[in-house]
Amino acid sequence: MGKMEAKNFSLPDEVRKFDKGRVELVKVGGSVIGKGTFEPGWRWSTSVKPLAKTNSCEAPHFQYQISGTMKVVMDDGTTHECKAGDVSLLPSGHDAWVVGNEPVVVVDFQGMADYAKQASQAESGKGQSVAAR
Repeated sequence: MGKMEAKNFSLPDEVRKFDKGRVELVKVGGSVIGKGTFEPGWRWSTSVKPLAKTNSCEAPHFQYQISGTMKVVMDDGTTHECKAGDVSLLPSGHDAWVVGNEPVVVVDFQGMADYAKQASQAESGKGQSVAAR
């Protein structure tokens, strides 16, 4: 039987900042959970793509949205607006942006381990793959 663990995002294990956003990471039970905060004007293709160096976000996300509205467009053209209270599963291959003037805050249980890392970090062995997805 494993030991009990508890972490709080007020004391994250790691913080990654990028244009108009940030990700706070906690490591619990061998998993990495991320709290993403995206300010009005944030868009993956302009705020994170320069770090990722991929055509679209390659990180799959399984997340609970705390606040704001985020529009997601999959590479195949499928769209959805995620809103506060939604639980969403977003496969690899998408762009997303904040809609309106309220920040988007999400807790992501799947896709933040390598999110918003410099591609060079992954290439130098500090990450598992080209990140910032």
